[in-house]
Amino acid sequence: MLSPADTILIFIVALLLFGPEQVPKIARQLGDAMRHVQNSTSAFMAEMDRAAAATELKSQPVWEPPAASWDLPAGDGTTATQPEETAAEVRAEETPSTQTPDAQHEPSSQSDEPTPPSAL
Repeated sequence: MLSPADTILIFIVALLLFGPEQVPKIARQLGDAMRHVQNSTSAFMAEMDRAAAATELKSQPVWEPPAASWDLPAGDGTTATQPEETAAEVRAEETPSTQTPDAQHEPSSQSDEPTPPSAL
């Protein structure tokens, strides 16, 4: 920023170079140019802020409501129920099975207790 002494010095030099008739016109043109630069800068900053906000909104995950497991009202005033999954079906979907398809349907002949190692 210019000090008051610097401003007065610039005004005196401009007055000597351009004369008293031209100094007001030059000052007006300089003011218009500065206003144009400020307006352009503020428009640019506003556009950058708008673009940043739009990008931020796109990068946020979209919230999806959880699957409903309660009774939903039907259009005729009664309640319609959704089919419920059993706990075994949910566990089967969550964890992959390590058994073969044939072994899943056969009853297990082995007990949960570990077997002792066989002697050789």
